[in-house]
Amino acid sequence: MPICFITQPIHPMAVTFLQAQGVEVRFASAPTLEAARAEVGNADAVITRDLGFDATAIAAAPQLRIIACHGSGTNRIAVGQAAQRGIVVTRAVNANSRSVAELTIALLLAAARRICPADAAVRSGDWGFRYQAPGMEVYGKTLGLVGFGAIARHVAQIAHHGLGMRVVAWSPHVPEEVFHKHGVTRLPDLSTLLEQVDVVSLHRPVEALEPPTLTAEKLALLKKGAIVLNTSRGLAIDTVALRARLEAGDIAAAALDVLPHEPPVADEPMLTAPNSLLTPHIGASTEEALQKMAMMCAQQVLDCLSGKTPEHAIGVEQS
Repeated sequence: MPICFITQPIHPMAVTFLQAQGVEVRFASAPTLEAARAEVGNADAVITRDLGFDATAIAAAPQLRIIACHGSGTNRIAVGQAAQRGIVVTRAVNANSRSVAELTIALLLAAARRICPADAAVRSGDWGFRYQAPGMEVYGKTLGLVGFGAIARHVAQIAHHGLGMRVVAWSPHVPEEVFHKHGVTRLPDLSTLLEQVDVVSLHRPVEALEPPTLTAEKLALLKKGAIVLNTSRGLAIDTVALRARLEAGDIAAAALDVLPHEPPVADEPMLTAPNSLLTPHIGASTEEALQKMAMMCAQQVLDCLSGKTPEHAIGVEQS
């Protein structure tokens, strides 16, 4: 009986599905790489979420044939080491794009209307909060999307058709016709985008060794009162620089679902940043997205174990 080792909880529908197909399912005792290394053993397959699966974990799994990523980003998986061993790495492409887009819009509105501090004010008896600095009406404002993949396209649709925002985007590898199809203005570079927008939202992957997309220099290009959103990768923003801009009042608010270290380290600058809203990487945490991602991973595992090329394998062209 083949064995699938799962590093973190996934939707139970996928677990039941794997077991019904004759796969033994084992769960890590804790969502840590230490537990994964110690417990992966003779597993034929691994399903991992944001924990990833590093080179030492791969080395601890001599029979491993597939690592299925429960999400679209494989930056925490040692893809190179897996390739050297002939281990297939897959992604759950677009399974969570709508859910992440909806959270992006939720963060936009919460930041623009100061929902969290308003709630805290009412609970503390500060009804006078309503007379303090007002929020921002987003209708007619310019939203800049950094990256224009599936998530950003959903965000553009909701923001433009639902909220009446002007939407611009920068993405060097997306064809021109895609921007035209979605009614989004393509800008030539990131600096041009940052100079124009009232809200910037990040939707582009960043690797560990790359500089942040929003460095101190790039953040300085934003107009006073702009809002920064990030539901992409925590490493995409220099959070030291972002905190400094928030403290200075140059940036009105920041709403982040991702941080450079997750869970955040004790001295993470954003934990004490003013006018900031933080959520614990919940972009894909809806019943619908979790079910789709888990079932996609389960099917990829079954396909690989039966000798088929699974969908969305890294480095494999899909027909």
